[in-house]
Amino acid sequence: VAPVDRLPLRSATMWLLLPSFLLAASCLRPAAAFPKGCYPSEEDGLKTFRCSNARLTEVPKDIPNDTNKLYLDSNRIPFLPRDAFRDLPLLLELDLSHNAIAGVESGAFRGLADHLRALDLSSNKLVSVSKDAFNHLKAKVNLSNNPWLCDCRLQELIRAVDLAAGSSAGIVCAASVQEEHVGKAFLQVIADTDFCNAYKKTTDIAMLVTMFGWFAMVISYLVYYVRQNQEDARRHLEYLKSLPSKQRRSEESSTISTVV
Repeated sequence: VAPVDRLPLRSATMWLLLPSFLLAASCLRPAAAFPKGCYPSEEDGLKTFRCSNARLTEVPKDIPNDTNKLYLDSNRIPFLPRDAFRDLPLLLELDLSHNAIAGVESGAFRGLADHLRALDLSSNKLVSVSKDAFNHLKAKVNLSNNPWLCDCRLQELIRAVDLAAGSSAGIVCAASVQEEHVGKAFLQVIADTDFCNAYKKTTDIAMLVTMFGWFAMVISYLVYYVRQNQEDARRHLEYLKSLPSKQRRSEESSTISTVV
């Protein structure tokens, strides 16, 4: 009889422990989904997700959506696609420094415009990025230590973003449409040079040259056409002169009316 009496007690114990098991399982499940080398923490009361030096080659998909600070620095990420951070509505700071980022697709930061306050893209491989990639972004942006091509596109980008304090000196021309600017800080260069104005002048000149070329071709064709017709008419008149006079008069009048 005694063993039978213990069964209700064991069942009650299992029911009491079940919530604890479920709670532990729910805590472990998200951690298991994190990429290797990534972990959540809390810094200054802000929910932080760190993936520094995690050998990532793309932006992770399983970032907690209540993250306030995201560190993806010192990885191997080469490209930021559209909507890369769209599921992070509370993100305040994003560190993408020391990666291999060479391209940023338009819309990569979509969804962050209203709340992101700091974006670090320093020490990457950015050469040229459209200003549209940063549309409506109010964050302080660090673009230093990239191999920038100094041209109109970079000039438009710099005017469109709010640069992080002290970062402007690190935006240096690794290449330029004007060779004398290579190695100089971009803000120093555009104090004396308007790349976009120079580009517009070059485009206007190219358009004028193209139009002149087409005009010359049309004129040449018209001159050739007139000369060819004149030559044909001359040959026909000479032929008519060799005909008997009556037939010649009738064909001459026909030829003259055709030419006129």
